[in-house]
Amino acid sequence: MSYTKNIYEFKNAIEVEERHTYKYRSPGMKREKKKKLTPLQMQEVNRKNKEKTCRRRLRKYFRENDYFVCLTYKREERPTDMTEAKKDFSDAMRVIRREYRKAGHEVRWIRNIEVGNKNGWHIHLVINRIPDTDLILRKAWKKGKVICQLTYEKGEFKDLAAYLTKTPETDKRLRETSYSTSRNLPLPEPKKKKYARWKTWNKIRIPKGYYLDEESVHEGNNPFTGYPYREYTLLKLKRRE
Repeated sequence: MSYTKNIYEFKNAIEVEERHTYKYRSPGMKREKKKKLTPLQMQEVNRKNKEKTCRRRLRKYFRENDYFVCLTYKREERPTDMTEAKKDFSDAMRVIRREYRKAGHEVRWIRNIEVGNKNGWHIHLVINRIPDTDLILRKAWKKGKVICQLTYEKGEFKDLAAYLTKTPETDKRLRETSYSTSRNLPLPEPKKKKYARWKTWNKIRIPKGYYLDEESVHEGNNPFTGYPYREYTLLKLKRRE
């Protein structure tokens, strides 16, 4: 086979990854020389992968009207280090899980703990919304304010995924971050298709009811293998809830 196409289907988006299967090189296939990535390049690859998996979890398990929350700290309640901040979050989640179970629901969450260069600590949290979620959060978090807003779905959660996976490398105002998710958010499996020939002139086919997210189109040669690849996202014209 010359290349594979991985298709991730969500309620309002389709993500497509096309990769050349280099074990079966096609006649005339042009291949760039493999390059050894620098530490900075590898860091950027890891960052993009984390953002990608966060985006897919948001698209799979969360809705437009779930909550995007900021948990702040009073000055006197600030943790001394990230280990203490993680424990603060874990303690709060025990209360939240208990209250969700009482209401007959399972809690799902994605969070990023952040501390700025001026020692300002806060936690960004996406959590599935049930009746009285805001009251449950206030009951669980006593270290400072609970600021709730509805999740913003611009780009079908693309911007939110980038925001949730910030690091000191992408935001110089930050000193340290810690990203994590609940365990009940397994990554979705793609539908896989195999094709006998890679055709660089193939146009992206846009199904009825969708449009191409132009910013999502990335194509070139994989620095690991030297072979071509293409990625893109199709978004629904009318969002479904």
